[in-house]
Amino acid sequence: MNYNKKTVKDIDVAGKKVLLRCDFNVPQDKKGSGAITDDKRIRAALPTIQYLLDQGAAVIACSHLGKPVATFESYKKKQLEKGKDEASITEEAWQKSLKALRMEPVAARLSELLGKPVILADDVVGPDAQAKAAALKPGEIMLLQNTRFEKGETKNDPKTAKALADLAGADGVYVSDAFGAVHRAHASTAGVADYLPAVSGFLIQKELDFIGGALANPKRPLVAILGGSKVSTKIGVINNLLEIADTVIIGGGMAYTFAAAQGGQIGDSLLEADWEDYARDMVKKAADKGVKLLLPVDTVIADAFSPDANTQVVANGEIPAGWQGLDIGPKTIELYCQAVADAGTVIWNGPMGVFEFEKFAVGTKAMAEALSKTNAITIIGGGDSAAAVQQLGYADKMSHISTGGGASLEFMEGKELPGVACLLDK
Repeated sequence: MNYNKKTVKDIDVAGKKVLLRCDFNVPQDKKGSGAITDDKRIRAALPTIQYLLDQGAAVIACSHLGKPVATFESYKKKQLEKGKDEASITEEAWQKSLKALRMEPVAARLSELLGKPVILADDVVGPDAQAKAAALKPGEIMLLQNTRFEKGETKNDPKTAKALADLAGADGVYVSDAFGAVHRAHASTAGVADYLPAVSGFLIQKELDFIGGALANPKRPLVAILGGSKVSTKIGVINNLLEIADTVIIGGGMAYTFAAAQGGQIGDSLLEADWEDYARDMVKKAADKGVKLLLPVDTVIADAFSPDANTQVVANGEIPAGWQGLDIGPKTIELYCQAVADAGTVIWNGPMGVFEFEKFAVGTKAMAEALSKTNAITIIGGGDSAAAVQQLGYADKMSHISTGGGASLEFMEGKELPGVACLLDK
């Protein structure tokens, strides 16, 4: 994939309407107030928005929020699949579910952060959005309703994409800045680029520079740390990184599938038996390519999946029945920290243990601390590892923390990202 894409700085937006795809899919209070509990994603969009406004563009921002169901029929089907009683599935309940995912709280927070009013449309591509977009003046910003209220959005329906593009008018521009959504070919992330010249915002440019740079031309040695619970979700990433990296480190729950694949005893630890052959293939591939593949040598085990379980440290592959591995052990921590100390570039995706439990966050903390002390370019690949680094207070010590979990994973797998592929090449 070509990572060298045009950005907002490569085009003239003065006096033009810009359709800007943001990632405002923010967590909200579950008690029904709709209050935003973390505005990180809104803040991440501010540099691009401010630049466009300063350049004299009229900004039409859009984003999805949560997983609204666009039609009552689809809503009913989903509720029945969840085992809900048909009598309780009403149009009123469906409308209530949609209301909870409207963009009012996002518009209010964005307005506070920008220090200027954000005009909110009552629909996505309907009469209200059309009227407000037509009246929008340079230096003003409006926000469309949740893009997923349009059933054509997730299907990348050309009519929906064209209707979105039409809001910006004949000389409009499309700016993509929602890295967390670029792995999806939706109308607002990819389809609109068929009708408007498409460039990246600063957020996507940064992701392409850091992750793209690490994959295409890394400062060596390149060390990849891969954790998390399942081999099945990371196999593509491991496979691709074995082509590029000098060292690949495996931790987290998926390490036990590797241990079992090599004949180890893993007790009640997490195991994906169907993926043992793949684990063996990866070990062989690393050996064939001369890549150092580091697996845990010891592990912290527990007699229950609980924050206050009894624990002990055992050699990897020697976990007794009734016990399960929940973190990497002290010898493994030492081994892994040595591997990153002299790295040129480190990519990290996935925690080393059950970091939500204090007792089993030791390995993840140690890796975060080791990365904070290295002189390497350090890239945290979104998701749980980003949450862990932030929670542990090391975020400001990292070169780059990706804003997209699924997108950064697919990026590291070497997959083409539809929302990036559609942008104009430099």
